[in-house]
Amino acid sequence: MSDEVFIKRCLELAELGKGSVSPNPMVGCVIVSEGKIIGEGYHQQYGKAHAEVNAVNAVLLTYGDAASALLKVSTVYVSLEPCAHFGKTPPCADLLVRHQVKKVVICNRDPFPDVDGKGIGKLEAAGIEVVYGVLHEEGLQLNRRFFTRIREQRPYIILKWARTANGYFAPKNSTQQWISGPLAKKLVHKWRTEEDAVLVGKQTAIADNPQLNAREWTGSNPVRIIVDRTLQVPEDNHVFTAGARTVILNEVKTDVINNLHYISMEDMQYYLPQKIAYQLYLMDIQSIIIEGGANILNQFISAGLWDEARVFNSKSNWETGIYSPQINGKITSVTEVDQDYLTIYENIRN
Repeated sequence: MSDEVFIKRCLELAELGKGSVSPNPMVGCVIVSEGKIIGEGYHQQYGKAHAEVNAVNAVLLTYGDAASALLKVSTVYVSLEPCAHFGKTPPCADLLVRHQVKKVVICNRDPFPDVDGKGIGKLEAAGIEVVYGVLHEEGLQLNRRFFTRIREQRPYIILKWARTANGYFAPKNSTQQWISGPLAKKLVHKWRTEEDAVLVGKQTAIADNPQLNAREWTGSNPVRIIVDRTLQVPEDNHVFTAGARTVILNEVKTDVINNLHYISMEDMQYYLPQKIAYQLYLMDIQSIIIEGGANILNQFISAGLWDEARVFNSKSNWETGIYSPQINGKITSVTEVDQDYLTIYENIRN
């Protein structure tokens, strides 16, 4: 079987860690001896054992006394370069050297400065054959959040909204009015479990009084980010309830009160998207969904500071309202979601 087949399996395993390992990357590992998979593992939770550790442990558990000899003639497939530094866990490159594996095949090099090329260097210095770059593009796509945070020093940014068939985004009277259907709502809650944070502006927080949690899907609630320059959102708003951390970006104060984190920023009327993105990077937030309102969405669009846009298109028409943001990007998919259509755009940068 080809290297591509086993690396594809690594990527499948890695994705099982989605929503649980950030700000670490998703990583899968497969250990093969004489064409047969003898151990598999993936990074399951941030701060816990890495993929290589879990895969090696699977071999040790399954083969007992024969495991050591098997590992010495095995090829280890891994979706990201084995780490070379002591973080929350010991270096995985050292683990593979200690077990004297024959060969390591890697999908992507790790761009993190403490690892980049150093894991490969450790393996090669120990006489282990190393191949990397197998299914490179597929690996970049899987870990696009991680690569964006490391390379661009900002989170991976997803824009999300719904619009009517005639292009409206929200009512003019600042009341809540649903555009998309219940299945779309459930899908949004699933997305929230997969990303680190969700953001809305002051007007959306006041008008919709959203909970911004994942109550209709099993998984972790995201960090709630509120943009409220002068702290006008009422204290009894749902976004301030317990159950998830809420970060309030403002110009008034910096403070921590239970689950509420107030962060003061200067001159929020200038370069707001860039300031938000860098602040979230400093907080180790690797990905975020920006859910509104129109002003916040349009600022990120105008700045070109987005990676994906997920837009629900309803069949309903409104007589009046606030017009939907307009976006230019590559359409990567159009999916029917009950009575709505979900269009996903990718930001194509030169």
